[in-house]
Amino acid sequence: MVKDESDTQNMMTVPEVARYLRLKERKIYDLLAQKRIPCTRVTGKWLFPKEQIDIWLKQNSEFQVQPGAEVRPLPQVVVGSHDPLLEWALGETGYPLAMQMNGSTEGLERFAADEGVLCGIHLLDPASDEYNLPAVKEHLKGAEIVVLHWAWREQGLVLPAGNPLGIRALSDLARTRARIIERQEGAGSRLLFRHLLKQSGLSIESLNLLSQPARGHVDIGLAVCSGQADAGIAVQSVARQMKLEFLTLARERFDLVIRRRDYFEPPFQTLLKFTRAPEFAEKAQSLGGYDIGALGEVLYNSP
Repeated sequence: MVKDESDTQNMMTVPEVARYLRLKERKIYDLLAQKRIPCTRVTGKWLFPKEQIDIWLKQNSEFQVQPGAEVRPLPQVVVGSHDPLLEWALGETGYPLAMQMNGSTEGLERFAADEGVLCGIHLLDPASDEYNLPAVKEHLKGAEIVVLHWAWREQGLVLPAGNPLGIRALSDLARTRARIIERQEGAGSRLLFRHLLKQSGLSIESLNLLSQPARGHVDIGLAVCSGQADAGIAVQSVARQMKLEFLTLARERFDLVIRRRDYFEPPFQTLLKFTRAPEFAEKAQSLGGYDIGALGEVLYNSP
């Protein structure tokens, strides 16, 4: 029997189906061994009917679209924590995304609720001394996501020019009764600050905290600039931009969370390509407090 030419054209080999599904070839062979993927074997060669693969994908999708229902695209929004270098890069590449600076924890919750296409986080897990991955695995169970390293950043106390209170360590915050502006609940900077206080043997009750927290690094800098506060925790780049003093407290990892399907789309790939350009490295250097040596490294690719 002569096989229809169209049938042959719609057959994919192992490398072809791996590229089509964006999986490694080893994973395809695992699926074959478990008899979990549509296939046929011709003269010892595995072939995959494209039509059957498409049906298989729909049947195994976690998100089933009801007949007649409208599939809405994700809001083109970056949620999570603010990063000055990321904001600049998005603008330079023309990535059509708005930014909602709502803190790392709230950002993960919004990302899980499909309210954003990209999420920036810097969440330290004190129990494991690990950044971000414990929180990602807790908030995004079962989601098909990728976590990429963006940068190591210097976090510390932003202080007025000249450091009039002479703050040289966390203990000086209590001694001087400095007015401290903190970040909102769930923000990575707030969690880090509380962790560092505990390590230093300081209680939050011993500090002179302002009643209204800030919702971003820039807000911390503005509060110190205006004289509203004597200190607040933020990234070094904010202090440098506003010509304020900076006392380094920690080196933290800032990562990006994106859905696997969106990772391969042109907008995000354009952003990653731009991070390898000389002007990107120059900007990171001028902002201050960044180590971008491992930018783009995949830290987690969900099963």
